Amino acid sequence: MTSSEPAAERTRAGSPGLMLAVATIGFAVNFWAWALISPLGPLFRQNGALGTLSESDVALLVAVPVIVGSLGRIVVGALTDKVGGRVMFPIVSAVTIVPILFIAFVALDSYALLLVGGFFLGIAGTTFAVGVPFVNAWFPPERRGLAVGVFGAGMGGTAISALTTVKLYDGLGSRTPFLITAGVLAVYAVVAWSVLRDAPGRTAPTTSLVKRLSSNARLPITWQACVLYAVAFGGYVAFSVYLPAYLKTDYGLTPADAANRMAGFVVVAVIMRPIGGWLSDKFGPIPVLAAGYAVVVAGAGVAATHPLLEHIGTIAFLGMAAALGSGSGATFALIAKVTDPARVGGVTGLVGAAGGLGGFVPPLVMGYVYGRTDSYAIGLWLLSATAALTLLLTLTIVRKTAQPTLQEQRQTSEEPA
Repeated sequence: MTSSEPAAERTRAGSPGLMLAVATIGFAVNFWAWALISPLGPLFRQNGALGTLSESDVALLVAVPVIVGSLGRIVVGALTDKVGGRVMFPIVSAVTIVPILFIAFVALDSYALLLVGGFFLGIAGTTFAVGVPFVNAWFPPERRGLAVGVFGAGMGGTAISALTTVKLYDGLGSRTPFLITAGVLAVYAVVAWSVLRDAPGRTAPTTSLVKRLSSNARLPITWQACVLYAVAFGGYVAFSVYLPAYLKTDYGLTPADAANRMAGFVVVAVIMRPIGGWLSDKFGPIPVLAAGYAVVVAGAGVAATHPLLEHIGTIAFLGMAAALGSGSGATFALIAKVTDPARVGGVTGLVGAAGGLGGFVPPLVMGYVYGRTDSYAIGLWLLSATAALTLLLTLTIVRKTAQPTLQEQRQTSEEPA
């Protein structure tokens, strides 16, 4: 088969650009659903709709959806390797409608039931482990960083939630944001089933799920990427779910203003994710990752000093947003470049779980520390220290693991056609 034949085969089966676009929209819609509770956490505490809530109660409420969205990626990623994204995208989208309707009609006046609904709402977060292997298979190695980065920009669905949930809840009724999201998910599930096609030549694994998970977990790049993503994407998720509560408590902002500023953080991170993938295609993922973690070290350290929000504070948080977004894109550019395509789904599931769990822990720590010290400084200093250790890991062990494969790909791409 000549080098042009795989591209021609992909074109006959479907447009890679169309597949990327539909997958990215699905990721955004599901992440919109995944983040529905986050903007409402501070509002529930303020209006007493769920009773008297402490800072730790709010932190737990907004963090719980991350659990299933994280751990579920392990299984969903492996299932995507087996049955393909064309099947998994509509299934995950349709199943997510159930907890959304449960919250809308059953759980909005009960903290305990809202925790239950939020737990299963995390199913929406597993779509990441569906989309990465699906998109990865449609593009050649030299374009996978950008393609996976563009798909990752679908995490901007959290910005949709931040900008609309509180306004819809206050203006049109408490059920409105949930009913609208459920309707959008239903439409997307139908469109995904009708339009999406798995890439030509996709081979389904024949080994058992447990054996594949065990095999993927033993790959050096898997645990290393887990650490990288736990800090990069975990940091993004932590800020996206907890930043409204943090800004309201520490800077006295209204819930709507805090949600709008969180949306700005999300937008910057979303824009930088495909840029991080593109830069990884151009310069390699290691330099992009190193630069991102260095910015987080500095930004978190500055934020820990409680600077004026309108000046240094805004620069620090937006700088971290850019760094975390580019680092998230670069992590999966690294995975796409050094992992066997048939194992990308399984590896993505494990790494995606680590990223989600990385986002689950910080809000709980921040809420716990604030409840005992009336300060967020300790939590932010811990983020700075964690980013510093991850920077060291990137420049040493990760570089050593990835270098042979990346060097071989560079030599291949430089050979005359």
